[in-house]
Amino acid sequence: QVQLVESGGGLVQAGGSLRLSCSASGRTFSWYFMGWFRRAPGKEREFVAAISKSGTSTYHADSVKGRFTISRDNAKNTVYLQMNSLKPEDTAVYYCAGGRVESSYDTWGQGTQVTVSS
Repeated sequence: QVQLVESGGGLVQAGGSLRLSCSASGRTFSWYFMGWFRRAPGKEREFVAAISKSGTSTYHADSVKGRFTISRDNAKNTVYLQMNSLKPEDTAVYYCAGGRVESSYDTWGQGTQVTVSS
């Protein structure tokens, strides 16, 4: 089972950009379907984006479609979330997650805080 560590969070003004990274340990990263989720204060965890094991298929929540892009580099054991045109409502802790079965996540990172100021 891989272990996941997120990085790249921070404070940014509305309209700005950030790129989150999620690095995985182990040699089986390419076996994992990967996703990004977020939890805003006082709200439930929300799906953001997901990517297939090979990276050929991606899925984005309607709330981020056209602004966020998920990608992966299996040679680097890393999945990314490029976030553009950030809004204050994107403020949340962002988590990456992985699973051997599509859309079934059993491995989670510790999260990285993203704060968007207005």
